[in-house]
Amino acid sequence: MTIEQAGLTIVPKPWGSGDLRPWSPLNDLSGPVGELWFERAPRGPPQSLPHPLPKLLLKLLFPMEPLSIQVHPDDAFAHARGLEHGKSEAWYILSASPGARIGLGLKKPLQPEALGEAIADGSIKDLVSWRTVRVGEVVSVPAGTIHAIGAGLVIAEIQQRSDVTFRLFDYGRDRPLHAADALAVAHCGPPPRQTPPHPLTRARILLIASPFFVLERIDLPAFSRWRLVADPETWVLGLGGAATVGALGLAPGQALFLENEGCTLDVGDDGVSALVAYAANEPAVDLLRDLASLGVETPTISLEVRP
Repeated sequence: MTIEQAGLTIVPKPWGSGDLRPWSPLNDLSGPVGELWFERAPRGPPQSLPHPLPKLLLKLLFPMEPLSIQVHPDDAFAHARGLEHGKSEAWYILSASPGARIGLGLKKPLQPEALGEAIADGSIKDLVSWRTVRVGEVVSVPAGTIHAIGAGLVIAEIQQRSDVTFRLFDYGRDRPLHAADALAVAHCGPPPRQTPPHPLTRARILLIASPFFVLERIDLPAFSRWRLVADPETWVLGLGGAATVGALGLAPGQALFLENEGCTLDVGDDGVSALVAYAANEPAVDLLRDLASLGVETPTISLEVRP
């Protein structure tokens, strides 16, 4: 049984931001931060065995410039290269400047030869299907989908734990492209249809159910009390309000890791909203139960949660 406050790994990127508020209190940064990776807590003394790597990776992205147009491999391609995982991912838009946009798939189907030519001459940037996004929108990016993230966004990303990226276009930055690998894994057409989010209960909204992870948003009222059951590997990211999960605080920008864990979730006086991602291919029936509906008395005192 495991419940931990997730630690942070800072990933500097030239396209990143120097102001991570309100999602992180980090300051005095040596340069722009592109990503914050949520990691499991250390396991004790240095000589102790490390945790096995989780299957999923939860991050925050802070792009102030457009990211490269890229594609990720699926599991079959990754295994052929001796890698453990491909990379399917999903984005939840936390902040969006007016006109901020993402690219997902191509405007129309192409033959691989035509896609190769577009990569070579840079016209791929005009073939990508671009659209503006708003706060609260969720975007599914299955492996093989050509995609890009524009400037002026803050994004929470859940993904298979892999860092394999094949770039098709990079806005003149001095980094290599990966045309051959991209052509080997890319779907040369529009993205797959995404099922719209829909409520599972009055507290749970299903955002994404992929073969590799489920992503939900939970919205719980003030002073309510719940039973959270996290059997598979589970990540919880605070979006708004505050709560106590087990003995740990949850506030905006904080994340928890749970596995084979059942614990009480006590909500503070502003309610709480959070993303919950877990390693499964369908929603968990018993993820969240209202203890009041089970006849368990709910406290009426205010909860103070400190970061």
